Order: sequence, then C-alpha cells, then structure tokens
Amino acid sequence: MMLLAKEHLSLIVILLFIFIFEVLAGRDFYKILGVPKNANLNQIKKAYRSSAKEMHPDKNKDDPKAAEKFQDLAAAYEVLSDSEKRRTYDAHGEEGLKGDFGAQDVFSSFFGDFGFSFFGHDPREERETPKGGDVSMELWVTLEELYSGNFVELVRKKMVFKPTHGTRKCNCRQEMVTRQLGPGRFQMMQQAICDECPNQELVSEEKLLEVEIEAGMKDGQEQKIRGEGEPHIDGDPGDLRIKIRTSPHPIFERRGDDLYTNVTISLSDALTGFEMSIPHLDGHKVQIKRDKITWPGAKMRKTSEGMPNYENNSERGTLYITFDVDFPKGELTEEEKTQIKSLLKEVSKTKAYNGLRGY
Repeated sequence: MMLLAKEHLSLIVILLFIFIFEVLAGRDFYKILGVPKNANLNQIKKAYRSSAKEMHPDKNKDDPKAAEKFQDLAAAYEVLSDSEKRRTYDAHGEEGLKGDFGAQDVFSSFFGDFGFSFFGHDPREERETPKGGDVSMELWVTLEELYSGNFVELVRKKMVFKPTHGTRKCNCRQEMVTRQLGPGRFQMMQQAICDECPNQELVSEEKLLEVEIEAGMKDGQEQKIRGEGEPHIDGDPGDLRIKIRTSPHPIFERRGDDLYTNVTISLSDALTGFEMSIPHLDGHKVQIKRDKITWPGAKMRKTSEGMPNYENNSERGTLYITFDVDFPKGELTEEEKTQIKSLLKEVSKTKAYNGLRGY
C-alpha cells in the first residue's frame, strides 16, 4: 500500500511539473525562427532577415494574424540574438525573462528540496564547465561593406581535441576524506579525486566561418563566434572575437555616422557655379549644385547621405563636402589682367595677420 501511494505521488509530481513547465515555458523562439537550439548568431540573424521579409504584415494583408506572427518573430530575434537573454531563456523559458523566475523556480518553491532529492539529482551541485581561452583577431573590411552590409567568409585553422586510444585522469577535484591514524584517532584531509576519461590528442582542423558585417557597424566593434576559440581538454572551447577594422577609402572619411569628402573644382566653376554628382558607397549618385561663388574651403552639407546608424538603419548621418579650387598655372597678359579686374570690379585688397592664431 505504501509503495502504491509513493508511485501515485511520483506520477502527480511529474504531471504537475509538466503542467507548470508548459504554462511558464511560453513561445518556442527557436521554432518561430526555424533554427536549431545550437544555432550560432549568424544563423539566427540570417533566419530572422529571411523570415522578416516573408512575414511582414504589408505582404500578408489577407492573414488576420500577420501582425501577431511578425511580433513573435521580432521577440524571438530579440531574445536569441542577445547572449544573456538567450541563456536565461534556455534555462527558464520565456517566463524567466520577465523576472528570473521560471518553471524550475516554481517547482523548487512548491516542493522545496524534496523536488530535487525525489529525482536523485540536484543541479545546484553541478560544477561549472571549464572553458578554453578566447581568441581575438582583426578583420579589415571596406567602407562599402559597412555601409550596405555583407557576409564575409573566413577559413579558421585551429587545434581541436579528438579522442584517441587509452585513458587519462580527468575532472579532478579536491574532496574531504577521513583517515584513521590509530585507535580512536582520525584525521580529515583533502584528497584529489579524478575520473577516467578517454585520451585526447590535438589535431589541426580547418573550418569555413561566415561573419556578418552589419550595416552601420563601427570601427573596433566586435563580433563573437561561440566555440571557435582555444580548446579545453575537459571542457568547452573558448570564443572567437572578431574586431572590425575599416580600410582607408579613396573618397570618403568616416567620423561616427557622418561622412567627409573633398571636391576639387576649376576656378571658372568656382566663379560661375557648377553641377556635378559624386558616386556614393552603394553606387547611387549624390547631386551637387552651386549657383554662387565657391571659395577655397567652402563647405556643403547633404543630410541623410552619411552612414546608416547601427541601431536604426533607417537613420543616416550627414555627408560633409569641402571644396578646393584648382587655380590655373602660367602667366596672364596685361590685357587679361585688366579684363579680370574689370569683370570682378574689385579693388586690390591685402592684409597681413597671424594665421596660426586666427587673427
């Protein structure tokens, strides 16, 4: 009778746990994005971009749940693209994101320590998995790639551990043991306790990695690829940290979200006005027109022609254009000099001043 009651209690506990978990687990973000649970950040971003184009409410006006599906997709991407939120979600489900209180916490608070001892396992006693060191590298990209975005393929050559013949000591730890020194005499002391694991050998391995260069990324910004760092014989490999570096550009200079460039015009264009276009980083033309006199060092601003903002690609910086005047070389005749003075109607003006101090 006692055994039957215990079996019924076990079944009730399991069913209640499943019910609580289903209630608190919330939406399956991996299923919504259509990626496996071990998907890396690049896979998550690619899946989101692809799905966002197809599931946008403007393209699915006949679906009454289009807006809701699109919101679910955005929520899934927000969580899974953030390493901290993803870790919390994996451990506690969507409810855990609302206040660090998930199904496991509810189960613990309801049953107390009995909940863990009942199944013979207490996850709080698990040791932290050791991890190999991170590897940092610089990736030089063009300003065009930072403007429009791109996927860059890298060949990563690294050392990895592979099983080999034999065994080795592993997962070593210090535990307290009691030794009898004599009749009625005992001593507590620490002793190294190790497990037996298969031997491992380091071998060289090549892997093709895809790094996403997102529009608006800044110089020095880092991308992290999980598990592509240094190996650890008893744990997980470290991460590969890729630091974005911007290659010099022949036309534009970037400062924050703004772009700067210089344009050289002829003296006649400087005096009479001109119209021209500058090829931008994505190939579109920036039109420039001036009807008035342009002096050396004159500046023009073209709003929304700078770099896209990393957090909000719909916002763009400003393009600043500085004009240089190419003066003709050679000598003018006295008649040409007289004509120019007559045309400009200017009296000769000279002034000496301290240019370094701006007087």
